[in-house]
Amino acid sequence: MESRNKRKYNDDFNKMVVELYHTGSSVSTLSSEYGVSEVTIYKWIKALTPVNGEEMV
Repeated sequence: MESRNKRKYNDDFNKMVVELYHTGSSVSTLSSEYGVSEVTIYKWIKALTPVNGEEMV
């Protein structure tokens, strides 16, 4: 069974996009620039952003 056009991005790429978001880039800009859907970027932000300001180790 083939997944529907889903691309697998590596963790470093995901982290880089989230870092760019945290440094002021908009999700729509990042989506256009890197060819990743806005929904996917929001999922990465949610998954990779520490809760309650705690540092991720």
